[in-house]
Amino acid sequence: MIQVLLFADLEEIVGQRELSIEFDKGTVLDVKNLLNATYPRLLLDNVMVAVNEEYAELKQDIKSGDIVAFIPPVSGG
Repeated sequence: MIQVLLFADLEEIVGQRELSIEFDKGTVLDVKNLLNATYPRLLLDNVMVAVNEEYAELKQDIKSGDIVAFIPPVSGG
């Protein structure tokens, strides 16, 4: 089981900020693909990803117990 954190628009699309997902091991890309299959409206192509509070790349390994955060680009003025 991993915990997924969603911020800003991603949270609004899914309807919650945190998800618990059955996931034993894989990569950030695997988690991203799983979320895209489950929530087709999610746009995860340009998001930043953090694993256990450190920025991560798509090839980084994920294991049960990890926290994966998806952070969309933010604009402001």
